[in-house]
Amino acid sequence: MAEAAGGGGGRQAFAQAQASLLQVRTLLRGQDSQASVGSGFLVGEAGHLITNYHVVSRFALRPSQFRLTYVGADGREGALQLLDVDVVHDLALLKVADPSGLAGRRPLAFRPAAEPLQRGERIHALGNPLDVGFAVMGGLYNGLVERSFLPTIFFGGSLSAGMSGGPALDDAGRVVGINVAARRDGEQVSFLVPAAFAERLLQAARDAPPVTAPMHARIAQQLLAHQDALVDAFVGLPWQPSGHARYRLPVPQERFLRCWGSSTPADSRGLLFERSDCRMDSRVFVADRLATGYLSVRHEAYDGRRLGPLRFAERYSRSFRNEAFDAPGRQWTAPQCHERYVQRDGLPLRVLMCLRAHVRLAGLHDLSLLVATLDDSTVGAQGRFDAYGVSWEGAQRLAAHYLDGFGLVAAPAAPGAGR
Repeated sequence: MAEAAGGGGGRQAFAQAQASLLQVRTLLRGQDSQASVGSGFLVGEAGHLITNYHVVSRFALRPSQFRLTYVGADGREGALQLLDVDVVHDLALLKVADPSGLAGRRPLAFRPAAEPLQRGERIHALGNPLDVGFAVMGGLYNGLVERSFLPTIFFGGSLSAGMSGGPALDDAGRVVGINVAARRDGEQVSFLVPAAFAERLLQAARDAPPVTAPMHARIAQQLLAHQDALVDAFVGLPWQPSGHARYRLPVPQERFLRCWGSSTPADSRGLLFERSDCRMDSRVFVADRLATGYLSVRHEAYDGRRLGPLRFAERYSRSFRNEAFDAPGRQWTAPQCHERYVQRDGLPLRVLMCLRAHVRLAGLHDLSLLVATLDDSTVGAQGRFDAYGVSWEGAQRLAAHYLDGFGLVAAPAAPGAGR
């Protein structure tokens, strides 16, 4: 057993949970080749266990090609059944096919909601990192991740590949979270799914029949409910001031997005610009190379008075044309794009709206909206808004809200001014 900070608490937590800790394997059907491995833990006397959705996603989407098995810390193995998933919170509920193989093992208990974690409280994350053996990694509770749309625990400890789906325990051995991810650009910055979501999934699906067909419809249903909440929250927030002297530009409040800014150096010659780039950190994993359920907003404000009208027009139009869209593939249809010209508070805008549909997730679309101001020959602003995994109605609401963020700060200058 490996153990980090936590001392006796870590030893006690591992000793109490060892019998309930499992490695979850996704194997190619008909052979023992591993497609993915993760961790899981028993939560019911009948052999129910919790893991991450991403650990079993291949089986959930293609059950005819894969099968699920477990290996205990004592080396005992057996088959697993998938009962249901919570794709938004990256959770899955499984059941041992033959519960007698794990008879007598005590399932782990959840920490009651009436006893919330306190910042600085010790947490012990268990799992099988890198398929090298079962381990416990100690760390601290640092509250929920700030500016995240989905509640996520900030765990000040190390998580490695293979620990996904394992339990995170308090000193009393009660589940407070489920290992889910770690930042690789920092140290001791890891994330847990709050245990309440796993407990809710267990109560809702413990008697569900085993999954035998692809779960695209079930996953789409959950993603549509998620986008409803996300769209409502986003359009309910007013845009914050961009600080531009001429234009009102849509800059989102940083409730669940993070914004970064950049600009050309003060002594730059030629075209000057300022840029704002805002993105959601929380995304919903669906499959390899498919994450959805998030938004991004950016704009660039240009000042080309040093270039003159002709050179500015060439650079400005080139910038609009250079925006890229993902190529169509098996996951999406080709984008359908429509261009039009609109007015917002007397500000003429060129608008290009593109929508593509998800092939297997019925009802879900990706939206891209490009906007350019057209009121001056040497200054202007361009914006881009992207929404991934939204309904048709949600896309229309988001597009209208985004366009409403454009306008003029004051009345336009007299003809020829600023040129």
